[in-house]
Amino acid sequence: MESVLTRGPSPRRSRNAAAFITLIAAVAGSSAAAAQTAAPCAALAGRSVEPKLIGLPSGPASVTSAAVEHLPASPASPEPSVAYCKVLGEIAPRDAAAPPIRFEVNLPDNWNRKAVQYGGGGFNGVLISGLDPLRDARLDSPVPVARGFATWGTDSGHDNAKLPEIQAFALNDEALENFAFAAYKKVRDVAVEIARLRYGEPPRRIYFYGGSEGGREGLTMAQRFPADFDGIVSVVPVINWVGLQVAGVRNGIALMGPGWLSPAKVKTLHKAVMEACDARDGLTDGIVSRYASCIGTFDPQKLHCAGGRDDDACLNEAQIAAVETIRKRYVFPFPLANGITSYPGFNYGGEDQPDGMVAWMSGPKPPVFPLPPPAEQSRAWFFGAGAVRYFLAGDPKLDPRRFRPEDYKARIERISALMDSTDPDLSRFAARGGKLILKENMSDFAQSPFAGVEYYKSVVAKLGQSAVDQFVQFYVTPGASHSGAGISSVDGAPLPRGIDLLAEIDYWVDQGVAPHALVQVAQEAKPPFAITASRPMCRYPAWPRYRGEGSPKDAASFACVTDP
Repeated sequence: MESVLTRGPSPRRSRNAAAFITLIAAVAGSSAAAAQTAAPCAALAGRSVEPKLIGLPSGPASVTSAAVEHLPASPASPEPSVAYCKVLGEIAPRDAAAPPIRFEVNLPDNWNRKAVQYGGGGFNGVLISGLDPLRDARLDSPVPVARGFATWGTDSGHDNAKLPEIQAFALNDEALENFAFAAYKKVRDVAVEIARLRYGEPPRRIYFYGGSEGGREGLTMAQRFPADFDGIVSVVPVINWVGLQVAGVRNGIALMGPGWLSPAKVKTLHKAVMEACDARDGLTDGIVSRYASCIGTFDPQKLHCAGGRDDDACLNEAQIAAVETIRKRYVFPFPLANGITSYPGFNYGGEDQPDGMVAWMSGPKPPVFPLPPPAEQSRAWFFGAGAVRYFLAGDPKLDPRRFRPEDYKARIERISALMDSTDPDLSRFAARGGKLILKENMSDFAQSPFAGVEYYKSVVAKLGQSAVDQFVQFYVTPGASHSGAGISSVDGAPLPRGIDLLAEIDYWVDQGVAPHALVQVAQEAKPPFAITASRPMCRYPAWPRYRGEGSPKDAASFACVTDP
């Protein structure tokens, strides 16, 4: 059996190279004409984009600076050698009290006539440069600009450094709308115009690539502006945004006082989960690959502290109740946008992991209010407590422990209509040829991976499986946290996570060949970034089962299987 560890360049990579050469030949005749109308980089400084060129009501956009810069051609090349035009600017608000939308556009000299819009993260408020590696990228993958893609990103229309709390911008209606969806559309339109000014023509293909909040943004673009992007990669998207925030507050309250799980208690919980669920996937490797089975298999009551003791080797009643609460569905007293009435519970398997339960759910210290510095709290409680006050109640002084959705029904319905990317009708996106790669990490404690499962199922219910298969590919990575990280609790080895999803979405859009048998890799952290392990990244609802022979570090030793 051929080993993935020793295999040469993949057929898809070879096809991508051939397609690129064909593209270069095809556009060679038009390059001279485009060059006649192109502007030098420096000439972009001071240029403006009129509101009529922006597809939503907007103030004008202005370029504040434009200069040629350089970056390395690949992670293995330390010397900056790839030239690109770095364009900084902002879009003026309509409301004088609202902040501008800042953006960065990067235009490489070796342009391939394509572009990638980067998504943000958290509550944004930080300018996304479009120069960083993409989420889950292989360590040896050049960044998109070095590969010839124009890229851009935005702060979504507010600056965290100027806010008393990171959610405070939501009290301004225009800033809220920009964060919800408008900033990404506006920046897309402005960036296309800037690319046209620089190159003499607009991009031939435009992709959106984001994770977490950025994943939500990508789905929002497919739902609201289906003609704007040819392909979208949405990783661990915060789809049911309102549901996540309220569930985060509920979970934080359950973890207060005697319900708090210290990092030592989290280790105890994780060890028990592994003992109950790890081997169910055919391999005792410290990773729960059969991701959907553990909730029905593991019983936290088995960790109950007996005889009145309460030490790190067991859980008291309040802690068991907190663990069970985190796994429960949160049900709203009224429907949200698109008829959604609940938020799914979280999965087992990633408790004692990098970026796992301590970081996102239980925290290094018990959750309290008023909020201490972020480093002392779980991110879910810190984010949720702020979102409930500034977004859902519109009252910064509200004690989130006393929040009741029914008291703020009208505002919550409005926020859900703005923020939740739960619309299952992607028919317009499909009709214009759009392609979507959706990915969930099944040990995610930042947002429930089952929210992605439920959204995918809603799209299938709306459009039919055969239709959905033509434009959506939904993948899962068992054992991975929100960031994509994961380690084996047996030997500490990193979970394979690296994959070039930009190449996959680009090839699908350009050549009409959908990705299918994808492989994620773990690599050494320094050049030549040798592959140390690999695993298949299975399409939902499949999971990677060990075949019973061969190296557990080789993807060829696994098969993607589906439970009955």
